[in-house]
Amino acid sequence: MPVTKTAKRALRGSRRKESVNKIRMSKLEISIKSAKKTKSKKNIEKAISLVDRAAKEKTIHKNKAGRIKSRLAKLQALSKKVK
Repeated sequence: MPVTKTAKRALRGSRRKESVNKIRMSKLEISIKSAKKTKSKKNIEKAISLVDRAAKEKTIHKNKAGRIKSRLAKLQALSKKVK
């Protein structure tokens, strides 16, 4: 456990950030799964938007965001060819 006043404050802040990041990541994962499953344009765009937001707020690394977006775009392109 933290001893100093600043360490206690930092712990409170990191716990708050952890809970926000967990919520953001779970929404992101659910969105990506649904986009992969249905391959609809609406779901893919929603997932890409959530990926961008997570990268902007530094929940995920920008390169990981780019990789996820690339895979989602590839899904979208494949679904257009099949139809």
